[in-house]
Amino acid sequence: MPKPIVAACLTALALTLSLPAAAQTPPDASEFAAYTGLHAAAARGDAVSIERLVKNGADIDVRDGNRRTPLHVAAFTKQDAAAVKLMALGADANALDGQRYDIVTIASVADDVPMLRTALKGGGKATNITSPYDGTALIAAAHLGHDEVVRTLIAAGAPLDHVNNLGWTALIESIVLGDGGKRHVACLDALVKAGANVNIADRSGATPLTLAKRRGYTEMVAILEKAGAR
Repeated sequence: MPKPIVAACLTALALTLSLPAAAQTPPDASEFAAYTGLHAAAARGDAVSIERLVKNGADIDVRDGNRRTPLHVAAFTKQDAAAVKLMALGADANALDGQRYDIVTIASVADDVPMLRTALKGGGKATNITSPYDGTALIAAAHLGHDEVVRTLIAAGAPLDHVNNLGWTALIESIVLGDGGKRHVACLDALVKAGANVNIADRSGATPLTLAKRRGYTEMVAILEKAGAR
């Protein structure tokens, strides 16, 4: 298959399927209703019950039907106090759920900076390879234009040049899955300033500069050219 056709197929696939928010599976109403024990306590942010249950022998990393731990549930429901308590009691801050998401990526996709900081402070790693796309929280955040999340992950040592299984870096995703607006520009700018490689091309051989020019993203083009992009 010619490279241009391959590239077009990959782009169509990514635009349809590579949405981290869509790929993630938060608990639905029926699951919340069925939760007991630590999952239920995490969902309602009940740190007191969490501590009591764990001290009475509950498995702190017990899984639900989608392999979510109570900590995953706390992250999805933005229950910061529950997440803090779970990690303090030994919950695995880097556990992956059934869709291969950790709490760092869950918080990043939700643009939940407080939960992200809680996750990182509790031992979550910005270096984890997550999602069905073999990506990172940084790639997901750049794709979605979550600029403060991007800056937080960079400060936490996220890999700047990781390439996911679509052939894209965080820098590329900020362009090809972005809208060229203020927040996506801020993501790209933060990545460039942090030292991301501005010349890693996609699978078709198109560089970030080429991709930005194709889309008419003039601010991104200017940032890339100033950084020596080709």
